[in-house]
Amino acid sequence: MKNYKIKKSTVPLIPLRGIAIFPNVHLHFDVGREKSINALEEAMLEDSYVFLTVQKDAEVENPEIKDFYDVGVVCKIKQMLKLPGENIRILAEGLHRGKILEVSKKSPYFEAEIEEYVYEIPSDEVDADNEAVKRACLNQFEEFGKINPRITAEAINTIKSIDNPDKFSDVILTYLKSTIEFKQGLLADFDPYSRMIKLTAAFAKEAEIIKMEEQIEARVKSSVSEMQRDVYLKEQLKAIRKELGEEEENPDDYVEKVSSSKLPKEVKEKVLKDARKLQKISSASPDAGVLKTYLDYVLDLPWKKKKKDEINIKNARMILDEDHYGLEDVKERILEFLAVRKLNPKTKGSILCLVGPPGVGKTSIAKSIARACNRSFARISLGGVRDEAQIRGHRRTYVGAMPGSIIDSIAKSKSSNPVFLLDEIDKLANDFRGDPASALLEVLDPEQNSTFTDHYLDIPFDLSQIMFVTTANTMSTIPAPLLDRMEIITLSGYTDEEKLNIASKYLLKKQLKENGLDAKKVKIGKNVLYDIVEYYTRESGVRKLEQNIGKVIRKAAVAVVEDGKKSVSITRKNLEKYLGPKRFLFESIFDEDQIGVVTGLAWTSVGGETLFVEVNVMEGTGKLQLTGQMGDVMKESAMAAYSYLKSNMDLYDIDRDKIKTSDLHIHIPEGAIPKDGPSAGVTMATAMYSALTGKHVRRDIAMTGEITIRGRVLPIGGLKEKLLAARRAGINKVIVPEKNKADVDKISSKIISELEIVYAKTIDDVYKHAITD
Repeated sequence: MKNYKIKKSTVPLIPLRGIAIFPNVHLHFDVGREKSINALEEAMLEDSYVFLTVQKDAEVENPEIKDFYDVGVVCKIKQMLKLPGENIRILAEGLHRGKILEVSKKSPYFEAEIEEYVYEIPSDEVDADNEAVKRACLNQFEEFGKINPRITAEAINTIKSIDNPDKFSDVILTYLKSTIEFKQGLLADFDPYSRMIKLTAAFAKEAEIIKMEEQIEARVKSSVSEMQRDVYLKEQLKAIRKELGEEEENPDDYVEKVSSSKLPKEVKEKVLKDARKLQKISSASPDAGVLKTYLDYVLDLPWKKKKKDEINIKNARMILDEDHYGLEDVKERILEFLAVRKLNPKTKGSILCLVGPPGVGKTSIAKSIARACNRSFARISLGGVRDEAQIRGHRRTYVGAMPGSIIDSIAKSKSSNPVFLLDEIDKLANDFRGDPASALLEVLDPEQNSTFTDHYLDIPFDLSQIMFVTTANTMSTIPAPLLDRMEIITLSGYTDEEKLNIASKYLLKKQLKENGLDAKKVKIGKNVLYDIVEYYTRESGVRKLEQNIGKVIRKAAVAVVEDGKKSVSITRKNLEKYLGPKRFLFESIFDEDQIGVVTGLAWTSVGGETLFVEVNVMEGTGKLQLTGQMGDVMKESAMAAYSYLKSNMDLYDIDRDKIKTSDLHIHIPEGAIPKDGPSAGVTMATAMYSALTGKHVRRDIAMTGEITIRGRVLPIGGLKEKLLAARRAGINKVIVPEKNKADVDKISSKIISELEIVYAKTIDDVYKHAITD
């Protein structure tokens, strides 16, 4: 132990497998065992020092004290890198030798009390014998370097420049190929000159072995024919990789795989070039990993794997009826679509776009189509997508390149002809990274999508056999070129009766099952479901309705579990106990006819609403004042109505002086809620006429329609929802534009059976039915 300064310390201990360790050098190693990771984390929390020792048997998974050597190396952690899985790659600097005195902790990691041996260069002159030992070792190393290509001139110069004998013997040892046991013996030798003597002999022996190998190899080469040479080299390469623990798939295997695959001809030619390119690249090259990933992905794609269509219209009708209540027009159009597919499987067909408010079943309809056709189902959400690469993929020149979501979803579906749902197509965005809507044009165009090229694949993939279905909440934000390629099917929402049937036939059963209950334990009548529909939801779909039913059942589940009740009955009287006070109370009609107040009808994203328009006449200068959070369209409707009345004062017996000396204030209650749309024109014109003439407006009548400055009544949208709102409010008669007559004919007779529909061509037709003396 001469020239060593000894000190004691307590540090975390990590036993390593299969690698030798030495002071004065940097070393890389991986850790994956829980104890080793815990020791590493403890070291990083303190001062980054850790004691490394070597296992006697690398096969032991959970070593004890007896399983590792007591002499090791004190190291400082320089760098950590997390690898895929649980492993961590470490870069450490070996500082000096150490010896275990006692293992003070075994869990959750090893901690050892050690003696550290810090070598100090002696201040007196170096002994002549020791200097001779060092020179002999260096000379032998130089001789060894001449026949070993791994040892460069720079390495020899570096070794020569080391004055510290302890560091010299440790660094030179790293160039020796030997067993771990031999190297551990050198680590346990605390005399650097003793180590040099052993190393001199080891390098001499290794040099003799290399010379013998070269002689044998020369003899083998001379006896092996040119044809056998390639086989020999490949086997040798395979053996070397196995020895280094780098066994991997042979590049030749990819050529064979591609050649025997059922890829389309032009695709096979392109991929075969890449497979042959892989043969020429070193396995250590980064390009090799990229190429292998690419080839594996291409070979896994379902180029010719199709699910055979099993279209049976009766079965498809049954599936659609089983999965969805109502939506008859939508179901009929889907059955037409499937019938054409059955008669002509090669038809490119239309791309269906299901447009409707949230919760009406657009996504589930697409799933039902897949079930009816016996096809795979693939779905991507386009909401917020603003990067074109998410559709077309990244080019392989970029780091971390990957295919676009279209090709990736097809790969996951394992079929080249799935039913493919492009959800929320109206919520596409764009920015400096590209325009995804434009990228979708090729996907959705039947004339182009047979040669769709993903940037990552860089080869065409046929999308023409895929049945594309898209969904949207509104058509207004769908880019026009995309809209042109799709057939719009509108889902206008459910009536209260339809919601009631959906709740009793589908949602209630589903929620009972999800919450571990059945109809015997929780009893909910149709009248209770009706109240939930009427007073706790205000939407076109049934999503909120399902949430409320689920809330009731969960509270009932608490009563069953906590109070031990055998069953819970939900009634109209105790419903508020489960859902709280009624959230929505619909506006009802006035008790008597009003002056300057008219009931209008409006469409919202959650269904139809009644809208009361109020007009006051007051002293002023003929100004028009508008309040109630009106949008630009509604303000223009009010101005058009006012303009029409001012230009026809004599026709309607309106006092000219009154117009000049009065201001009109038009207000729509619930002013905090923004309102806009073209359907309130006739309502405001009628309210102004009533206020200016003092004539009453019938309380049991509602109206909708736009007005021009010449008094014509223009058509509007959302008629079904508006008529439902009128029915809820107790309205008997509804005035609608004459040009909406075709829309009324399409509405179920159940909805309009209690309403008298009046058609108006001009504003005079409206006044005729709405104004009473």
